[in-house]
Amino acid sequence: MFGYVRADTPYLYIKDDTLYRAMYCGVCKGIAEVCGHAARMGLSYDITFLSVILHNIKGVDVKIEKQHCLTHCIRSRQMAEVDELTRQLGALNTLLAYYKYTDDIEDGDGGRGKRLFFKKGFKRAKQKYPEIEKIVRENLAEQSKTEKSKTESVDQAADATAKILAEFSDLVLEDKASVYTYNLFYAVGKWIYLIDALDDYDKDRKKGAYNPFYFAYNAECKADLLKGKRGEEVKFVFHSIFFDIRENLSRIPFRFNRDLSDNILLRGLPKTTKEIMENERCKKPKDSNTK
Repeated sequence: MFGYVRADTPYLYIKDDTLYRAMYCGVCKGIAEVCGHAARMGLSYDITFLSVILHNIKGVDVKIEKQHCLTHCIRSRQMAEVDELTRQLGALNTLLAYYKYTDDIEDGDGGRGKRLFFKKGFKRAKQKYPEIEKIVRENLAEQSKTEKSKTESVDQAADATAKILAEFSDLVLEDKASVYTYNLFYAVGKWIYLIDALDDYDKDRKKGAYNPFYFAYNAECKADLLKGKRGEEVKFVFHSIFFDIRENLSRIPFRFNRDLSDNILLRGLPKTTKEIMENERCKKPKDSNTK
């Protein structure tokens, strides 16, 4: 995961901020339990968000109590206890981190040293949850194939990453899974891929790496991409994703308070999108024929 899924903290209730932090610690502990302590380095708030919303939709109550850990060894803090769903999320986090650095290595961007931190955890996650590893591996292979084809369709480019979250949600939600939960997590996964592509537009342009927005619009830089008709089309892509999120979210029954999930999905994602779109100046690449 890329670390873009964040809450809109000024509008976050204190109770939800406490829950969010406790769930973060819970996922961290889940990673350590399934994949070992080294794999905790890959923890992100994206996976924490998944823990929050999946526990709620599935109706699994979370026990929170003050505990110590390696990071907080002096002062205790509120932490969610590890359950099976948290272990599955820990495995997903480690698998994604390992494959990310594998992809970096294949692209010549380094990453061998960082991947070592996840090697043992990857093997443990694959052995304990082969069905999760299969979802990640097969979709990332499809992602690589799509990017190598240099597709001009941003929807096609984001499909494989979106399906990782959608298929994972179907697996772990079991009888609570529905077409609405699938569509919700598909939309979130699509947003994650595309917001990362938008954020990295200038860097990808300079390196010659694949970026769906470049092949779709051929803008010199991100600032130019977000101007005029091209800018309106890019904004429409994200507005369409937010519409899908709102529509499917409204049709999913939550077992507990949904304030935190609503804050992240309905306020946090649009806020992050706006921040990435604003305050951009065009920096011409050193080699204008990079692509």
